[in-house]
Amino acid sequence: MTSHVQLKSDTVDRIIIGNPDTVVNKIGTCWMSDWETCRKAVDSGVNVLITHEPTFYTHRDLDEVPEFLQKWPDYTKEQYMSQIQKKKKWINDNGLVIIRNHDTLDALQDKGIPFALGQFLGFRNSDIIASRTYYNVYKFKKQTASSFATALAGKLREIGQPGVAFYGDPSREVASVGVGTGWICDPMDFADLNPDVFIAIDDVVRTHIQTVFAADTGHPLIVINHGVSEEMGMRSLNQIIKQKYPDIETIHFNQGCTYDWITG
Repeated sequence: MTSHVQLKSDTVDRIIIGNPDTVVNKIGTCWMSDWETCRKAVDSGVNVLITHEPTFYTHRDLDEVPEFLQKWPDYTKEQYMSQIQKKKKWINDNGLVIIRNHDTLDALQDKGIPFALGQFLGFRNSDIIASRTYYNVYKFKKQTASSFATALAGKLREIGQPGVAFYGDPSREVASVGVGTGWICDPMDFADLNPDVFIAIDDVVRTHIQTVFAADTGHPLIVINHGVSEEMGMRSLNQIIKQKYPDIETIHFNQGCTYDWITG
């Protein structure tokens, strides 16, 4: 997969943990290799799990352990290091190999993260009116921002997100939307592409910066869950792997929205 795009020398796309000489019996794909998903993988007979996000709580996984914990109190360091060691041992004891595919899928044209999300939302590549690596602006029929947000929320419900956060003027007429790649979706980075509506993720937007700017200017901003924004990209990767290795059984562990929506 890493041959499909030009990657930096310090890419995180590699084997994160496990024996590189392992014979592949069954492949699993997932957005986040949390322990529950790792257990599901092992129970399903998967011995190679391909994940988009980190396994060990920091972007560069074990390469940053324990350095990424240095700024935290000793108690926190001990908690995280203990959990990392437990998870690491469990993965090794169960013969699971975890491979990270992050940078490649983010930048992959046509089938990567922003394209897969756009296609899921009903857009075609011919609807793209502006683009940059990791980011597409799609055109659509003019409507109010609230109407677009409602339709978007209905679609994202299929991936487990019960609603979307909306900022800005709901009555503003809009005819284009900016769709990014997970973390790479900050409206401040792509404002020059001029989408009428921005879609950004909860890990990027800060409530005292982009959301207040949207409220003050009226420029619509819709915030969705990080996992929701990239789930379709991982399903796309699953299909790519199936086509490349048809003789190896490959399954996907659906995740989507990473939190439970609890109301009073």
